[in-house]
Parts: sequence; C-alpha cells; structure tokens
Amino acid sequence: MYNKVILAGNLARDIEIRYTQGGSAIGKTAIATSRRFKSQTGEQKEEVMFIDLTFFGRTAEIANQYLRKGSKVLVDGRLTLEQWTAQDGSKRSRHTVTVENLQMLGSRDEMGAEGSYQNAAPADNYAQPEQSYNAPAQPQRAPQQQQSNHTIPEIDISEDEIPF
Repeated sequence: MYNKVILAGNLARDIEIRYTQGGSAIGKTAIATSRRFKSQTGEQKEEVMFIDLTFFGRTAEIANQYLRKGSKVLVDGRLTLEQWTAQDGSKRSRHTVTVENLQMLGSRDEMGAEGSYQNAAPADNYAQPEQSYNAPAQPQRAPQQQQSNHTIPEIDISEDEIPF
C-alpha cells in the first residue's frame, strides 16, 4: 500500500509546539491550499482547503523557529487518522498529514519579513532561498562560491500559471 500526500500552500496559523516527556518536539498547524476552476456556468471559482499538519522532532523545532502564519511551504508526508473522546463523551476523529519533509518557499526578503532564518544566522550559510529538512545534510560549498552575494532574480509569472 502507498500513503503519500504532497501539499503546497500557506500556513493557516502559527505552529503550536509541545514536547513529550522524552524531550521530542511535536508541532501542530494547518496549511491552506486552493484550486481554481470554472463552474458549469463558466464562472471562475476558487476552492480553499484547510488541512491539519503535524511535525515531529527537529522538523517541528525548525518549523516553529522559522515559519509563521502565512508562510509558504511545500510539505510531504502521510495521511493519518487521529481519534479521541471529547469531554462530553462523544467520539471524535480527524484526518491530518504527518509531515516527513518540509521545504520553505518564498524569497529571502519574504522570509526576512516574517522573522525567519535570515535573522538567525548570516545569509551566507544559506545558499538557496528554499531549505529542505529531514533530507541528508548537504556538503558545504567551496569558500569562493560562498562569497558571492548575488540576488536571486525574480520570475515574472502570475498565480494563474502555477499548476498547484
């Protein structure tokens, strides 16, 4: 069987982080994704979905440190079903995505405006505006490559042209 979910969107709320008795971090938030389509009458419509996300371990700590409500992210993980009994005795359940990989999207300027990793360390430590976590560590670039402080060019593309 195969259980894989890939989502791109904006965080719907700040990350709530808790720690287990063993010291492992658990972060919870939600992502807002949307799709545009034409209705049967030819009218343009937009459907927005809010999906709960759960991060574990170092990924939860990194997400909590660098991401805020509205941050653009790409996540992949597996769909899980959470079940519990409410205080009134009723049984409750909801589907969530347990995040296995997180990629921060957006430019450094957007990330800096949100108080992200740009404020935590010198910008030279981050060679790309997108950082992927839970991936194998990348080797450090040669010193002559780290010294270039060129800005990344903006791509002129409208949101209608993005396939997700």
